[in-house]
Amino acid sequence: MSKVMIIINPSSGKEKAGQILPNAERVLRCIYDQVIVRKTEVEGDAMEFAKESCAEKFDAVISMGGDGTVNETVNGLAEQKHRPVFGIIPLGTVNDFARSLGISMDPDKSIEMLNEAQIKDADIGKINDRYFMNVLAVGAIAEATYNVTVEQKTRLGSLAYFIEGAKTLVKKTPFPLTVEHDQGRWLGEAYLLIATMTNSVGGFEQLAPEAEVNDGKLHTFIIKDLSLPLIIKIIPSLIKGEIKGHEEVEYIQTSKLHLSTSEEHSINIDGDEGCLLPIQANVLHKHLRLFVPRTI
Repeated sequence: MSKVMIIINPSSGKEKAGQILPNAERVLRCIYDQVIVRKTEVEGDAMEFAKESCAEKFDAVISMGGDGTVNETVNGLAEQKHRPVFGIIPLGTVNDFARSLGISMDPDKSIEMLNEAQIKDADIGKINDRYFMNVLAVGAIAEATYNVTVEQKTRLGSLAYFIEGAKTLVKKTPFPLTVEHDQGRWLGEAYLLIATMTNSVGGFEQLAPEAEVNDGKLHTFIIKDLSLPLIIKIIPSLIKGEIKGHEEVEYIQTSKLHLSTSEEHSINIDGDEGCLLPIQANVLHKHLRLFVPRTI
C-alpha cells in the first residue's frame, strides 16, 4: 500500500494553509492509497514528523509551509536509512528552495504539479549536526534578520529582511574571518559571507545564477566592503547575476567550508539563527529525491 504524509504548518500562507489542504489531499489521494496529515504546533514538529515518515517507510512526504517548515523536514529526512521522495507546496514569505526547483509560488499550481512531477536528486548541506538546503550566512546583516517578526513578514514579505539588514549599515564594521575551502584558505576582514546551494537567496534569483541544486557545491561570496558607493554599484550587479565579478567580492566554489573568527558571530542557517563560529559545513551530494515540474 502506497502512502504519503503531508506536513503542514497551519500558520503559513497568512494562515490560509487550512484552506489549501483539502485540494492537496484530493490530488494526493489520486496518486497514493493512503494520505496522512500531520499539523505542526511547535518548533521541531516538522522534523519529528519527517523522521516518522522515514521510520514507517512512507513513499513520499509533502511539506506545506515556508522555508522554516522545509528546513525542519529536511532535518528529519537527512541521513535516514529510508528517505521518502520530498515534495514542497510553498506557503511562506520567500520560499527560496522551492524557487530554485522551479516550483510555482501559487500553492494550487504546485499541488497540481504533483500529478505529473518528475523526481530530481538534490544536495543538502550539513553544519556540525544540523542540515540545511539553501543558504548559510555570517555577519551583522545576516544576524539582523533574526529581528524580523512574523507580523513584518506577513505585511512586507521578503522586503522585511532587507529593511532589518539595511539598519545595520549605519553602524557597520567588518569582522576578521578565516575561510578554509577546497582550494585553500582565505583570511581577511569581511562584512558578510553568504554560501548558497541554489540560485535563490532572499527571493533574489540571480545571486548565483550558475548554481544548480545538485552540483555538489557551496557557492560562496565574501563581501569585503559595504560602503554606500559600493552598495550602489553592487545592486545592478546583483540583479544581473554578476556580483561574483565585483572587485570587493571574493567568490569561491567548494564542497566544504570551515569558518572561524576571533569575534562572537553566529551562523544564519536558511534564515534562522544557528550555532556560533567556528563551524564546519559540507555538501551531501544528491542526498534527497524531490518532486519537481516536468519542465526542469
